[in-house]
Amino acid sequence: APAWGGQAPGDARSGSFCRCGRGRAPGTRQISTVVSLLRQRVYLETYGCQMNVSDAEIAWAILQKNGYARTKELDEADVILLVTCSVREKAEQTIWNRLRHLKALKARRPRARVPLRIGILGCMAERLKEEILDREKLVDIVAGPDAYRDLPRLLAVAESGQRAANVLLSLDETYADILPVQTSAGGTTAFVSIMRGCDNMCSYCIVPFTRGRERSRPVASILQEVRLLSEQGVKEVTLLGQNVNSFRDTSEVQFQSAAAPALSRGFSTVYKAKPGGLRFAHLLDQVSRIDPEMRIRFTSPHPKDFPDEVLQLIQERHNICKQLHLPAQSGSTRVLEAMRRGYTREAYLELVQHVREAIPGVSLSSDFIAGFCGETEDDHQQTVSLLREVRYNVGFLFAYSMRQKTRAYHRLQDDVPADIKKRRLEELIAVFREEAARANEALVGQSQLVLVEGPSKRSASELCGRNDGNVKVIFPDTETADAAGCEAAARARPGDYVLVKVTSATSQSLRGVLLCRTTLSLRACTVPVG
Repeated sequence: APAWGGQAPGDARSGSFCRCGRGRAPGTRQISTVVSLLRQRVYLETYGCQMNVSDAEIAWAILQKNGYARTKELDEADVILLVTCSVREKAEQTIWNRLRHLKALKARRPRARVPLRIGILGCMAERLKEEILDREKLVDIVAGPDAYRDLPRLLAVAESGQRAANVLLSLDETYADILPVQTSAGGTTAFVSIMRGCDNMCSYCIVPFTRGRERSRPVASILQEVRLLSEQGVKEVTLLGQNVNSFRDTSEVQFQSAAAPALSRGFSTVYKAKPGGLRFAHLLDQVSRIDPEMRIRFTSPHPKDFPDEVLQLIQERHNICKQLHLPAQSGSTRVLEAMRRGYTREAYLELVQHVREAIPGVSLSSDFIAGFCGETEDDHQQTVSLLREVRYNVGFLFAYSMRQKTRAYHRLQDDVPADIKKRRLEELIAVFREEAARANEALVGQSQLVLVEGPSKRSASELCGRNDGNVKVIFPDTETADAAGCEAAARARPGDYVLVKVTSATSQSLRGVLLCRTTLSLRACTVPVG
């Protein structure tokens, strides 16, 4: 999704509400609810960004601790929870359409079974609140991103026949004491949420109004989670946050007076610098030391928060991926100013050059919005030229979708017609793919270190994984030697690192031949990837 930015309202609790009917159900009903939890099965569906994947794992950890069981079959579920996204209108429309399907499922529920309860969680719950309960009578509970601890109580209220909601935003909730239960199959990769909320106040962005102010988890709790994932055999961790590189852990008193790191050259913010706390460079350093065989990524950052110590750390550590997400959003300085991004086209390009000098061979990805308020054809062409000049490996491009509550909604006009947005988006996608194909074609003939994820979706005789730059790599599922010579030839499995010689490339993926199985550390001691 486009990079998140935004400043939370002055009071993170303003405009929030808790609609729970009469509150708690009668005591006798709660006792029977506790007894019946052992047979309550939960089905979770996740939409949107990686933060929602992490939120689903947090919600499930809370419910599991309270006696619920998990099912992967929709028809077996007693509780269906949708973890939702509000960043664009299309994301919300997907949920409304899904609710119509679930309405039919609820209507044909056998009377002999406990009533099916349906809940809306996450950003859409926070943004639409009462509309969900009023428009869709089948929804039993609504819980915002900071209310997952309240899920057992909300479900108990719903079991009594009432409808319940809690969308209170918190100034300090990070779920630091809850170890998420990994919901993804395979266990090769995992997401670790390190902070929540955002203070940047980009004019197009709904996130600060659905997730509130920035607050960071204590470093100690993050390291504990990463160690646990390492013990479980996870080989790649992605550190998550709405503005991940503005991380600031203020839980330890001795670091309260530390100076705020300098912003990237030519960048500014709408808020004052925040001194004190342990910063992202410290966290990244500590996380990368836990397991030399575990890859580390992070997303989504803001370009303003890339001090040299972060770039140097990425360059030095073999297990921190040489891949950065630098969300540009537009190539026009005029549009960037309207978006309140805090930088010009020139400052952004200077940062790109600095990053490439600091981290040779770095892979870059970005976000772009087509048809923002007031965007002219010249503005659009400047974005096209930025795509060509930077040549990203990965891109996320979307047509602008105005969101209520944002600064753009109150102060700007959504004046680019839908057909023009569509045409401009198509042009951006075409240019991105052309340039990404060229960037990927430069890797043909080179060997890439790939973390195996599993079988290719298109062929049972092939495996797929991702290289250091987060580009998909497809290769034959054949026996291969161990680079260290310590093991017999064998087929690669999910979680293995392999060397693949690239033979062809598209804008979306690489193809190659399997050379050998290896390790992160062994590869780092020989020749650099590529």
